Amino acid sequence: QVQLAESGGGLVQVGGSLRLSCSVSGGVLSSSIMGWFRQAPGREREFVAGIRWGYGTTNYANSVKGRFTISRDKAQKTVYLEMTSLKPEDTARYYCARGTSYYAGESGWPNWGQGTQVTVSS
Repeated sequence: QVQLAESGGGLVQVGGSLRLSCSVSGGVLSSSIMGWFRQAPGREREFVAGIRWGYGTTNYANSVKGRFTISRDKAQKTVYLEMTSLKPEDTARYYCARGTSYYAGESGWPNWGQGTQVTVSS
């Protein structure tokens, strides 16, 4: 069973940077997708970024392209989300997830972490 644990959230000013980490325990297939999602109060959870565990190919939501970078360290079994030029609208709880498909909705993401809070102050 895959277990995920996020860390690195916090309070940051507008324009600042933050790096989130997701520690992965358990086996991860090369075909798996590791993703970051976020949920702001009163809003639905939304996809932020994803990376194929094996090939390292990435995918981003339009709202974060050019500002966020997802990466993974296979040896350390850790997934990162480097966030720069942060905006107040990036404020949310950020979740790490393991999935099998970008196109199956949340049913395509069977494993989730507990999340870490990111707050961007103006």
